Amino acid sequence: MADPARARKVAERIKVLVAQGLDTLVKDPRLGFVTITDVRVTGDLQQATVFYTVLGGDQERADAAEVLQTYRGRLRSHMGKGLGIRLTPTLEFVPDALPEDAAHLEDIFRQVHERDSQLAANRTESGYAGEADPYRKAREADPVGDELDEDDEPDDSDQIEKYADGRD
Repeated sequence: MADPARARKVAERIKVLVAQGLDTLVKDPRLGFVTITDVRVTGDLQQATVFYTVLGGDQERADAAEVLQTYRGRLRSHMGKGLGIRLTPTLEFVPDALPEDAAHLEDIFRQVHERDSQLAANRTESGYAGEADPYRKAREADPVGDELDEDDEPDDSDQIEKYADGRD
């Protein structure tokens, strides 16, 4: 079993070689715009899984999958010459789900953004449930004196001061 660092280097080299092989060897017009996104190699370097994406719809994806299966032997031969290792890994082409996952995430982000904007609009339209400032403030002293006018009523702070001083 090869060490993980060597397997990673071989996978990167396979990625480059397969991309070059698609450019130079494959002359089929049905291939379209294929991008090699990732390559994973087994620990014994016997099998390589090549992940790819195709620009276009379902028909282009199906055509690209068919072309890749057709040219798999030639791409493996090209890859074997470029790798220079004793055994050339077999190739397996797997369509990458990256574009679908990205579209799904974009849809989720759009929904979250809409909900946030709705909450922000509701927040600006709503008011306080009670007073704007729910905290009690200390009563300001009367500039003339601490006498009560006829329209002033004693509040709780006056009662607290009486009991604190010992007055009834």
